[in-house]
Amino acid sequence: MDSVTALTPGGDRICNACLVLIDRYSKNPMFLPFHKDDTSMDTAIIIWNKVISHTGSFQNIISDRDPKLTSALWPNRHTVRMIQTLEDMIRRFPAYGL
Repeated sequence: MDSVTALTPGGDRICNACLVLIDRYSKNPMFLPFHKDDTSMDTAIIIWNKVISHTGSFQNIISDRDPKLTSALWPNRHTVRMIQTLEDMIRRFPAYGL
């Protein structure tokens, strides 16, 4: 789990950040919009409503630097690469008028 912040606000909630979750086994990414000033309770509610209610509970969560959910473990390379891809996609949206 990691977060991408300082994005251009958009959506109904005026979200300016993206929470990135990647399933360890399927390598399936999930991108959840949120506000960078959300509390840990707000983040937990977003995860509960968007992920746990659909897929079930996590066995464990690995987070590298998010102040809302911290861990001493380093991020896996798949998460880092997925975040780089997401940031590249978001930067290109204005060029295409999206």
